[in-house]
Amino acid sequence: MDHIQLFPGERIDQLYSQKIKIIQSSAVFSFSLDAVLLADFAQVRTSSKAQIVDLCAGNGAVGLFVSQKTHAKITEIEIQPELCDMARRSVTLNRLEEQITVCQADLSDSLQFFTKESVDNVLVNPPYFPVAATSLKNPNQHLALARHEIATNLATVVAMSSKLLKTGGTLFLVHRPERLTEILATLVHERLVPKQMQLIYPRMGQAANLVLISAKKDGRPGGLKIKSPIVTYEGDKYSPYLQRLLYAK
Repeated sequence: MDHIQLFPGERIDQLYSQKIKIIQSSAVFSFSLDAVLLADFAQVRTSSKAQIVDLCAGNGAVGLFVSQKTHAKITEIEIQPELCDMARRSVTLNRLEEQITVCQADLSDSLQFFTKESVDNVLVNPPYFPVAATSLKNPNQHLALARHEIATNLATVVAMSSKLLKTGGTLFLVHRPERLTEILATLVHERLVPKQMQLIYPRMGQAANLVLISAKKDGRPGGLKIKSPIVTYEGDKYSPYLQRLLYAK
């Protein structure tokens, strides 16, 4: 760690269940539980010959977590240079330079790094909230870009995922349940057939606040499986499932 520079406001957080360390900043970007859940949900190819792309990569959390269950090459694509720099330093911190590459680019330019329809898996933790005249956006530009559809949107994310994926390849997506109808329609329009879905609930008796979806490129229609729900909290503590996921307890 002595050769990894930290800038003012930055810290190193660790996902103890995987021993992955990630450089974070409250003023720039910090990964949330959705990144951990997406990485756990994703059933990625494990072969060293496989290609995995993490779109809207932020500070690289999803790709770093997924690296622990595959030998595939992982490419992280993120538009914000500050977040790319944090991701690259985290890759070095975890000695994963041979497996993970971080590219600063607009998501819509992803095909400059790949041949069309050549990727096995795409992971996406995209901005959740549409931009409207009445939208309340975070005054912090870094956080606003990460959370609101300012630089990209759902249609662009799904269309690019389909262009990257080979036939039979799989997209793994985390998003908000209130947009589920739109998400499913957009996936099908882009030749991505939903195959698995899992809802995340803050607590029992409350409405779901996250949804995880896998969709196969040119998959056979039908066959969507709804996995058992995940509950985040029991009382004031993480549920046993989340404790195992975060702390290996």
